[in-house]
Amino acid sequence: MRICVGLLLCLLTSFSQALEVGERLAPWTLLDQFDQPYSLDEGLKVLLVARGMDGGKLVKSALEGQPKGYLEARNTVFVADISRMPSLVSSLFAVPAMQDYNYRVLLDRESRVASRYPGDESSVLWLQLDHGRLTDRKEFRDAVDLRTALESLVP
Repeated sequence: MRICVGLLLCLLTSFSQALEVGERLAPWTLLDQFDQPYSLDEGLKVLLVARGMDGGKLVKSALEGQPKGYLEARNTVFVADISRMPSLVSSLFAVPAMQDYNYRVLLDRESRVASRYPGDESSVLWLQLDHGRLTDRKEFRDAVDLRTALESLVP
């Protein structure tokens, strides 16, 4: 019986942490692939979150051929959860490869930001914001759909 109550409490705690439409995102700061800090601010319109490699590849494919500053012009940032990647692999291979990208990647090395926004690991989570408040939430599993949604944002 105690085990059931404990499991129920854990489930309720995890559900209570899910962000709902209308809620304000808690502040955070992450470093990008060049070790430059970015702090969540009121002007951000879209937060893209990839919780795994599949999501990161989806963003890369959607942004292929876009000019440098494409996301920034649309008040959009991309957070990549790399917490499960071995630190040796990330420091020797993954992060140096990301330095060749035409877009900024905010690296969540300890999953302290991405874990706030539950979603499927194989998709990209799109959080639409208005002055720091969540107005819409979508998940993308297709690069063409993600690219179309990004193109609909007015720079």
